[in-house]
Amino acid sequence: MKNNLLFLAIALVLWAGCKNDGAESVREIRGSGGPNSTLIRNPATADLPLDTNQLARITYDAPEFDFGEVKEGAIVEHTFTFTNTGKVPLSVLNARSSCGCTVPEWPKEQIPPGGTGSIVAKFNTEAKTHDQKKWIYVTSNTYPNETKVLLRGYVKPQ
Repeated sequence: MKNNLLFLAIALVLWAGCKNDGAESVREIRGSGGPNSTLIRNPATADLPLDTNQLARITYDAPEFDFGEVKEGAIVEHTFTFTNTGKVPLSVLNARSSCGCTVPEWPKEQIPPGGTGSIVAKFNTEAKTHDQKKWIYVTSNTYPNETKVLLRGYVKPQ
């Protein structure tokens, strides 16, 4: 009897909790009343409508580089060049790789509209063999705010 009452109480609580069809939470996001509603609709600028024409744009000359075949232990270095094709200065905030064996360096100064910059990636092939793909994720004041470039190639075991 006790188990039946407990089961009935739990079922009643679940039924009452599931009765909400989610319409209120949708209204909160779409309406102006939610605390994060503008941020969800527009992550680039939470208070203003998104106008991608007024942002910096990063355009890579070649977003992928195939370094071919190298022997294990070699250091592969490549420079990814880019142009700011936007209307405001471009700020590269960070560059990180998919692996600790690849170290990117990025410009700390702003790149004016029409200006060029570069990201230098150094890949240490020590203990990395066969086909390799190393992504470098670049965070900047663009939309979307993260872009990526790729180093790829084959590392021949010693």
